[in-house]
Amino acid sequence: MSSNRTKPTGKEKNTRGQAQEKKAPLARRSRYEQRLSRSQRRRVILLLLALIGGAIIVLGVIFFRSTGTGTSTSNSLAGQYAFQVGNPGPGAQAPEIALPATDGSTFDLAAHHGKTVLLYFQEGLTCQPCWDQLKDIQTHLDQFHALGITSVVSITTDPLAQLKQKVTDEGLSVPVLSDPSLAVSRAYMANSYGMMGDSRDGHTFVLVGPDGRITWRADYGGAPNYTMDVPIPNLLADIQTGIQRKS
Repeated sequence: MSSNRTKPTGKEKNTRGQAQEKKAPLARRSRYEQRLSRSQRRRVILLLLALIGGAIIVLGVIFFRSTGTGTSTSNSLAGQYAFQVGNPGPGAQAPEIALPATDGSTFDLAAHHGKTVLLYFQEGLTCQPCWDQLKDIQTHLDQFHALGITSVVSITTDPLAQLKQKVTDEGLSVPVLSDPSLAVSRAYMANSYGMMGDSRDGHTFVLVGPDGRITWRADYGGAPNYTMDVPIPNLLADIQTGIQRKS
């Protein structure tokens, strides 16, 4: 039986050969591109893993600094404004205070036993920076509360009627106590650190703990700088450092 198949001519063989030769480079190029694509994906994955790892390390360092020894920011801000530490100082029993306040009450320190109170002795009516300080404290009271401070009061040697007018003018709700006889100011020696001699208080902060003892004290108003307005971040950092030393 004769076959219907015809043998390919020489021309057809050449054409098929050329077609196969063209397919070979395409196949090799396709495999190369696949390998290149896989390699690129690996590099991208490795880069992402490196970035994620780096981010985890950075976050870990930030977390350690913020929880290990107090925030690094607070530590760097503490001590930037020089202050003295007068007597009575940390560890001493806080002298009694019973003074009329601008809110109409009589502030009695003994009634705050079990709470932490920040006393701010200041020069008074003649010192506008002192009132600016008090307004800044009032604006940031939540940050003082975050340190465990329950109450903040200011003490000056000015008459109560004039102080009531001043707090109204300044829009203050923080109680200001009147100590015209300087009885309390002398008991805390707060009138020993200012530019007005001993007739007025300087710029003294005293933190009284729940046990009635002084936890921290800073007399900023003394020579040579006579500081009358401490930026709130620095003040908070100094207080936090004092609390940590006590604990």
